[in-house]
Amino acid sequence: MMFIRKLFVFAWLQALSCIFPLIIFGALALTKVIQLPVLPRYDWILLICLLAQAGMMISKLETLDELKVICMFHIIGLALEIFKVHMGSWTYPEPAWSKVFGVPLYSGFMYASVASYICQAWRRLQLQITGWPNSIYAVAISAAIYLNFFTHHFIGDYRWILMLLLVAVFFRCTVYFTLEERTFRMPLLLSFLLIGFFIWIAENVTTFLGAWKYPNQEEVWRLVHIGKISSWLLLVVISIIIVAQLKHVKKGRIDAPQGVSSDKWESRT
Repeated sequence: MMFIRKLFVFAWLQALSCIFPLIIFGALALTKVIQLPVLPRYDWILLICLLAQAGMMISKLETLDELKVICMFHIIGLALEIFKVHMGSWTYPEPAWSKVFGVPLYSGFMYASVASYICQAWRRLQLQITGWPNSIYAVAISAAIYLNFFTHHFIGDYRWILMLLLVAVFFRCTVYFTLEERTFRMPLLLSFLLIGFFIWIAENVTTFLGAWKYPNQEEVWRLVHIGKISSWLLLVVISIIIVAQLKHVKKGRIDAPQGVSSDKWESRT
């Protein structure tokens, strides 16, 4: 019964952390089923995202620092979307006033929703990470992963090499999370994989709802290739590294979590 209770609490906190992604799912579903007047569908989704973001700030579900991180991810994601659409990786077939180089502005919020989830989960689960690598290595591998999303169209895809580097850099990292004053732990690499897997599931839902289309989905919807999990895993790595580094810089100190001996604690972010 204790295990079931903890599992329920964990699932509930995860659901609360997914408020913004769930709002995006709701907007996609609503505009798919109901043809709203005046504005094209993509513009309505953008408006709903903006209102949701404002509502989360007003209700204090989101802090100002979290909003700054989300805005950063919106820009990072939008830049990647513009490039990928230009290269024909996927398309946004519906018309919209808010399109920039063929990409609707709401698409940046889908990347921002990943950052929102990470920030929310970090706060609600009181996440702490041990064994965090030197900032130079963390930032360098994050930059290499992001660049690979662009350069693989020209010089080859090196994601598997990057994954090996991830293992080498982060294999000592453990993430601690708290449920009702009890601390649990998980290898950080495993958390990368699990979050990437669930984002892949979400991607299948969003493409089914017409958020965007891959070339093989133009005529009829098909399951997104399972290999896309690796792409989302790498994106999650970028997200967590940026959030962790920003938190580390802001705190400017090293502490040990309760219940963890100081000799095992190396970096709190």
